[in-house]
Amino acid sequence: MSDTKTGKAIDFKLLKRVITFTRPYQKVLYLSMFFSILLSFLSPIRPFLINYAVDNYIMIPDAGQLKFICVVLLSILVLEAIVQFLYIYLATWLGQNVIQDLRAKTYQHILKLKMTYFDNTPIGSLVTRTVSDIETISDIFSQGLFVIIGELLKLIVVVCMMFYTDWRLALISLLAIPILLVATAWFKRNIKSAFQEVRREVSNINTFVQEHIVGMNLVQIFNREDAEFQKFKEINKNHLNAHLKSVFYYSVFFPVVEILSALSIGLIIWYGGEAIISGKEVTLGELVAFILYIHMMFRPIRQLADRFNILQMGIVGSERVFKVLDTKEFISDEGIVIKDELEGTIEYKDVNFAYKKEEWILKNLSFKIDKGKNLALVGRTGAGKTSIINILNRFYEIQSGSITIDGIRIEDFKLNNLRKHIALVQQEVHLFSASIMKNIMLFDEGITEDRVVNAAKEIGIHDFIMSLPGGYNYVVGERGVTLSTGQRQLISFLRVYLRNPQVLILDEATSSIDSYTENILQSALHKISEGRTTIVIAHRLSTIVNSDKILLLENGAVEEEGNHKTLMKLNRKYKQMYSTQFSSLN
Repeated sequence: MSDTKTGKAIDFKLLKRVITFTRPYQKVLYLSMFFSILLSFLSPIRPFLINYAVDNYIMIPDAGQLKFICVVLLSILVLEAIVQFLYIYLATWLGQNVIQDLRAKTYQHILKLKMTYFDNTPIGSLVTRTVSDIETISDIFSQGLFVIIGELLKLIVVVCMMFYTDWRLALISLLAIPILLVATAWFKRNIKSAFQEVRREVSNINTFVQEHIVGMNLVQIFNREDAEFQKFKEINKNHLNAHLKSVFYYSVFFPVVEILSALSIGLIIWYGGEAIISGKEVTLGELVAFILYIHMMFRPIRQLADRFNILQMGIVGSERVFKVLDTKEFISDEGIVIKDELEGTIEYKDVNFAYKKEEWILKNLSFKIDKGKNLALVGRTGAGKTSIINILNRFYEIQSGSITIDGIRIEDFKLNNLRKHIALVQQEVHLFSASIMKNIMLFDEGITEDRVVNAAKEIGIHDFIMSLPGGYNYVVGERGVTLSTGQRQLISFLRVYLRNPQVLILDEATSSIDSYTENILQSALHKISEGRTTIVIAHRLSTIVNSDKILLLENGAVEEEGNHKTLMKLNRKYKQMYSTQFSSLN
């Protein structure tokens, strides 16, 4: 997910794409633009009125009219404050609603991506995309685009007012502008690459922290705290250097603007003062007004550079978010078959599958399991057992061959309908940081609490849940760390049982647990597998001796096939594996 540097000061295609998300809020968009434009006209009125007051009511004393002008100036300031409030509120409201919609769309898009995308993309990068990168996009509206439009218009109005007041003073005021334009162009060119580097380092640090906090037990088990801290320090330093680079450009540019502004004021005071002393056509009011005009002219230029950076940061963020949205790594969902019930007969015919091109995991794999039967998959690590169930759920696509359920190709099913009928219980059960009840229901409105309790009683785990503090309301830690492996498995069994699938898959679901918990698990497993087609992946062969069919896999192909008795009679690899495990237990 590397960044692409476009080389453009502003990528208008990306900006236009961001603006398309304002369509539901066009009234607010137009109001924000209106108030931004109105502000650009209100501010330059003040120097004009001060000029008029100095020349007409101070140099020629008129206290009554001077009071009137002061009231007018105060009224303009109040109006400007009201307009400023409305602009800030509406622009910020618009930005927050846009990023709410964009974040929802991005997360919905991520939910549909296939597993190969997650295999190749750091989770921390996706967290950065959906949180901090999207957050920068809101600034496009609240502090970027509208401010730039308003400040540009204010700059034009100020320059026009200056020429209207005195063209000679206006030209002198503009003498420093060519230098300022060169400095601004340098600043804009360099700050974009600096911001891209900042966003990249933010992503890197998020990825590192997320991965290492999740794997903290591994770090501590192998006593790698110091080594990992040194890695973090290096990444953190890169993050600091990226920010310092952007700070350097700010530190150079802003003093240049201040110096040029002071130079322009100095030239105006020198020329205007000489003109007033010599009696030329320059008034004291004009001199005062031009000092104010110069402040108003240079402030928008400085603001433009600053707001341009905010806009640039938002565009860089949007570029990274749109890269996720433009990723089309989806499992095709063109099937039309929708079944309320399945019998559960599964058949693989000449299936070839690889995670990476030509690196075959499954090779011409063929087997069949009849409805309601129990199939066990055994073999060494890497033989292809987990891959068989991954492709049945269509987490990955096969390269050739066919997989059918009840004679229907799995590609012909609607994807959500296919997965509705297949339940997978993995060795490592994931639980959310919520109550046990919520982890079981998974926010499924069709499941009631009474139904959960009754189902728990049916498979024999109600007493276990009630033994926990708070029972079904017990809040488990992140990923369920406050529960043992066996306890998490019991909860996963209940989740499966409630959804009543026709096909049940158990991927090492009863390994690495104590014998007491295994007895509860086996009892629950017997209950939930009744009448269902069941596929079991197991290393402990003692747990699958009663399976209707056992497949011993070797290098992605079926090496031996049959029930336990048949395979023992063959006196080949299965018997060797079983005998080895049995002898090790004794």
